[in-house]
Amino acid sequence: MNDDPTEDPQSAAIEQLERFGLSAYGARTFVALASLGTGTARDVSQVSEVPRTRVYDAIDELHERGLVDVQQSSPKQFWAISAETASRSFEHELQHRTEVLRTALSELEPVERRAEQRGVWTVDGQSAVTERVREFFASAEEEIVYMTVEDLLTDDLIDELSKAAERGVSIKLGGVSADVQERIQDDIPGATMFESLWVWSDTSAGRLMMIDGRKTLVSALVNGTDASPSDPRSETAIWGEGDTNSLVVVLKAIFTWRLDSENPY
Repeated sequence: MNDDPTEDPQSAAIEQLERFGLSAYGARTFVALASLGTGTARDVSQVSEVPRTRVYDAIDELHERGLVDVQQSSPKQFWAISAETASRSFEHELQHRTEVLRTALSELEPVERRAEQRGVWTVDGQSAVTERVREFFASAEEEIVYMTVEDLLTDDLIDELSKAAERGVSIKLGGVSADVQERIQDDIPGATMFESLWVWSDTSAGRLMMIDGRKTLVSALVNGTDASPSDPRSETAIWGEGDTNSLVVVLKAIFTWRLDSENPY
């Protein structure tokens, strides 16, 4: 995957168009027309490596999706919609597909998801772990205890913590610097800060979290700071849920001891 579309915009555009469901020839034809402005099948074929005989099939595909207009001349001329209009069209399509998927999956879920999970569950990759953390923050009703390295305390997670605080959820954070603490307390005035259990920079620890005393997650950074967030080896987490879940029992005891030691009676 091309992470910087400015380095090779043609390849990046073709890759993304294919991800949105266009055929390889359709994607190449649209990108060719986008660079040409208008063109004939011959023009498209010369700059896109699409055989001239297949350009017409690609144009039919693009025309059906509203991405190109056709001038009935001899030879026919083809015109691609603007980058902004095309992007907006795909954005609306993605939003629609996402909503359909959410509705369908919601219909399939049990009326009540099991609150007691036997054993622990594994999540791989920093992006996937972050999404699970966001989901757990959103489900909190009483308390969030969260320890992490600063690089993993992203703006999105701080926003989710702020929303939880607005719902009346108690927020307790550990392992962040004085500068980050100051920013968090500006966004979440009621948040409580406590000292980390260890110096995070000396370990591969990523996050420790407890939600409402019955849902926990712990992660490790397993491939160094240079790993891509999408790399499954960049971060690995395990989580568990339920009053008798083994991971919950252990982390609850650790957090209770640590917070009690911070605030002795």
